[in-house]
Amino acid sequence: MKAISRKKTPEVFVLSAVVLAMTALVAATDQAVERPQVSSMTIHEWGTFTSVAGESGQAIQWTPVAQPTDLPCFVSTQNPKSIKVDARGWLPTVKASVRMETPVLYFYSSTDETVRVTVGFPQGVMTEWYPSAVVPQVGPWFDLSSNTGRIEWPDVRVRPTATADLPDERDGSHYYAARNTDSAVVQVGGQREKFLFYRGLANFPVPIAATSRPDGSVDLQNTGSHPIGATILFENYGGRVAYRTGGTLGDTLTLARPVSGSLASLRKDLQEILVANGLYPREAAAMLETWRDSWFTEGTRLFYVVPQGAVDAILPLDIEPRPAQVARVFVGRIEVITPATQEAVIAAIRRNDGPALSLHSRFLEPIVKRISSTRPADLDQASAQLALRTITAWQATAEHSCR
Repeated sequence: MKAISRKKTPEVFVLSAVVLAMTALVAATDQAVERPQVSSMTIHEWGTFTSVAGESGQAIQWTPVAQPTDLPCFVSTQNPKSIKVDARGWLPTVKASVRMETPVLYFYSSTDETVRVTVGFPQGVMTEWYPSAVVPQVGPWFDLSSNTGRIEWPDVRVRPTATADLPDERDGSHYYAARNTDSAVVQVGGQREKFLFYRGLANFPVPIAATSRPDGSVDLQNTGSHPIGATILFENYGGRVAYRTGGTLGDTLTLARPVSGSLASLRKDLQEILVANGLYPREAAAMLETWRDSWFTEGTRLFYVVPQGAVDAILPLDIEPRPAQVARVFVGRIEVITPATQEAVIAAIRRNDGPALSLHSRFLEPIVKRISSTRPADLDQASAQLALRTITAWQATAEHSCR
């Protein structure tokens, strides 16, 4: 019997080449259908950068996580021992100049889509997030200034017609207010939400220096490279609310101490500013509701809209496929330690008034340090330490457990 020849004919080579080409074309087509380069989606984001102005007006180092968590237990958290030591005593180890609070990414689409979302954070670290994401963990003694934070959701399914079957602990958290929008449901694995959520700590330069004067006015200096279009100086002492709006901050601006206003009118003004900068009305309302019992508490603070160019540099956002439109509206919040704030804290410390001190919460430490350095005769060190221990004890009793 003759051996069967294995030699391929020219026709076989041609057929093989055609099959390979068709296979590659089908694979490429499938890939293009699954994740095209450009999407018709609209994506909106809001968030807050919170800082404390030092005596020179520049943002100072403080302990932003020195308060009980206000997040539901289903939210993921960065290695706790890298951020805090002994959750019962709330002794934070990480100092930072900025607390990045509650950015949420909303997705709007007429059809189901799948996207990859990545957010970078130079000089920062991601501390909380939901749904599950890929986040580099940090060690107990990491250097925040040299760290580059990052969070990635590699497979986010955007489902505009899906039922919003969302986790709900209803424990009084700020978290849930952000859901009150018309955005699509997003799904990561088995987790569903109305947005992508994350928080962090950072040491990036704040684009405004805010220096308090003895008469309660505040000098503002734009230290960034973008004009800042909206500023609001707010104060609340003993329940008396007042605020003053400022124009565009190009280089410098002085805002006189506020003398009138109400929370209702302030919320209205803030909502109009947020919408003018790109948010939908329901998104702006959700943002204000999220922070209604934090933004307007005791003390003096400056609110401003961070230019989107600055936001893109601070938090580089990469979405694949590329959406048709992206709006990122971040509010800067600067705590200004005015003479009125110092007087209120000094009086509360002399009375050993724990509830009054708790109104300043995580900002009490930098306030006490300012008083101790600039007005040492008005506050001895023993009284200052007692005040800080008092607020620490209050925070420990207010902390909820996620066991």
